[in-house]
Amino acid sequence: MAPTLYFIRHGETDWNVDARLQGQRDIPINAKGRVQAAEAGRRLATILPEPDSLPWIVSPMSRTRETAEIARAAIGLPPERYGMDDRLKELTFGEWEGKTWQDLRAVDAPAVATRFRSKWDFVPPDGESYAMLRDRIAGWLQTVGQDTVVVSHGGVARVLCVLRAGLAEADAADADIWQGRLLVFRGDTAEWI
Repeated sequence: MAPTLYFIRHGETDWNVDARLQGQRDIPINAKGRVQAAEAGRRLATILPEPDSLPWIVSPMSRTRETAEIARAAIGLPPERYGMDDRLKELTFGEWEGKTWQDLRAVDAPAVATRFRSKWDFVPPDGESYAMLRDRIAGWLQTVGQDTVVVSHGGVARVLCVLRAGLAEADAADADIWQGRLLVFRGDTAEWI
């Protein structure tokens, strides 16, 4: 049986609020994001009696590292005791990072329309598609040998919903991925807590 993954999406950033494409830009979490990170830690403690008994693997982006550190501190764990894996980075939007959909429609409406028709397979200029991210995350999953706490990004959660819970790619590309909650992948299911 596949290991259980306790997934935490990073807390809110100002770019989340502005609906800017973050991708692999290193944007810090904001005040609300810090509250969400602590909430996620407390939720984890309600379902894992010993949350420090599992490895914590975190995307190396500052927003995920800060989320992990706040979540751990909220439940009395040493904040910096976690590992990092580059494969858990968000998908990159390439040249589109830092822009809003409104910005992009003004300069390249046909490409934006194509992306919304086929979110899973669309590759932004110098960017990455969900399909490409799936391959990266599938490689990472092969290295996970035990139950693990994962702190990463919305795109990674969507891919895990496909790989671990069998969600259709088109549905996963549009799935809501919450901040401040846990997405638990157990067996072939995914459940928000």
